[in-house]
Amino acid sequence: MNNNFSVIMSVYAGDKAEYLDAAVKSIHQNTLPPAEIVLVVDGPVGEEIKTAIKKYESQDPDSFRVVWLEKNQGLGNARRVAMDHAGCEYIAVMDADDLCAPERFALQMKYMEKHPETSVLGGNIAEFIGDVDHIVGKRVVPADNESIYTWLKGRCPFNHMSVFFKKSDVLSAGGYLDWHYNEDYYLWIRMAEKGFTFANLPEVLVKVRVGKEMYQRRGGWKYFVSEYKLQKYMLAKKIIHPLRFAWNVLLRFLLQVLFPNKLRGFVFQHFARN
Repeated sequence: MNNNFSVIMSVYAGDKAEYLDAAVKSIHQNTLPPAEIVLVVDGPVGEEIKTAIKKYESQDPDSFRVVWLEKNQGLGNARRVAMDHAGCEYIAVMDADDLCAPERFALQMKYMEKHPETSVLGGNIAEFIGDVDHIVGKRVVPADNESIYTWLKGRCPFNHMSVFFKKSDVLSAGGYLDWHYNEDYYLWIRMAEKGFTFANLPEVLVKVRVGKEMYQRRGGWKYFVSEYKLQKYMLAKKIIHPLRFAWNVLLRFLLQVLFPNKLRGFVFQHFARN
């Protein structure tokens, strides 16, 4: 099994150096480490993060590549820049405060080599607060291509921090484009329009660090407007029919606009997670 894949990451001023350090260590400790890590520094960051980055560069100058952006451009644009600088056809996405499962990349590369028709491969995630063993939720996504296409009509079918994809296929669909809060969902929709093959592994590939208020924050008018426009896009492209559009928008309006924070948090934690 070859390790000819890039891991792309981004870090910004709101991240913590200790979390970034743990994330990078989890990549290096994988049973199949990547050929390179491409880290985009999305705007000005503090001295602790700069010190951590310099340490990675000195320890692994040939395979740890850093791209510095003068201004913060947002996660979607940072990932686009990282992908532009990645030298491998296979790319794995990683967030700066999450932890890879030790077998993540080996499992994904093995699957992609066995199923070369697959363009995007994700997996399940476990969400934790504080201690890595304090699991508060698990987001399970559909495994096979047909189920993913069906799921996509109502919800994002991938856990983005777990995906492993072919760079050429993603670029052929336009790559990462700006779409407030939903750059990843927008990308999968455009790839689905082109008929690319999707899959998710049943294993937990990433442990995701969340805050106590994370579930509650997934709302507000801007969040709703972004989702509404995405549903409108799918309607215009005939990915969903008018009744499904109305249902999707109604659910989002209730959850993201009308529900108070505590109720929204309860719904996410008890109905959108295992």
